[in-house]
Amino acid sequence: MKLLIAEDERSLNEVITKKLKQEGFSVDSCLDGEDALSHLLYIDYDLAVLDIMMPGLSGIQVVTKLRGQGKNTPVIFLTAKDTVHDRVTGLNIGANDYIVKPFAFDELIARIMAVMRTVSGNVSNEITLGGLSLNIDSHIITLDGAEITLTGKEYDLLEYLMMNKGHILSKTKIVTHVWGYDYEGSDKIVEVYMNYLRKKIDAGREKKLIHTVRGIGYVMKEEQ
Repeated sequence: MKLLIAEDERSLNEVITKKLKQEGFSVDSCLDGEDALSHLLYIDYDLAVLDIMMPGLSGIQVVTKLRGQGKNTPVIFLTAKDTVHDRVTGLNIGANDYIVKPFAFDELIARIMAVMRTVSGNVSNEITLGGLSLNIDSHIITLDGAEITLTGKEYDLLEYLMMNKGHILSKTKIVTHVWGYDYEGSDKIVEVYMNYLRKKIDAGREKKLIHTVRGIGYVMKEEQ
């Protein structure tokens, strides 16, 4: 799961980023609202955690501009302010949740997972498709009841595909989401890792789950 953290207090930003990475998230971070908006307009994040009071643009302004551009990236606001007005304003302009500083890190994780369940339509952290099951909390993957082992990058790729099952994803989107916007290598890396996943998931199966859409990208779906 790819997250953006925008918090202008550098030490808090670094702590949140470090702990989220330790929990297995892919995380980009920035320190001001203008940088946050730039990231969110050009990169497809699964979720953004934004401080409301930031230099350049406030979190409220970032989300207002983001929604105005038709981007529906889920957003959780971080703020030291705890007033009804702040909460209502944040939710009315398109935020998905609101957490008041100081907060327990476990609460932030719980809020992130709750928002993602709501957005994806899943009632649990388990995503399933044709005998394949992926738990985005424990990172355990099972295929027809048997657990399979993936490398870190294989897991990131599979999670992205599973969270977008039924939707065609271009190589560019996959590279940006899984390898990061600053990745400078060839997009052929996607083909390489798709082959790795196919060997572990589709090999020997009559109905494949990973499909190439020629000239466009890839889609994860169950064959009819």
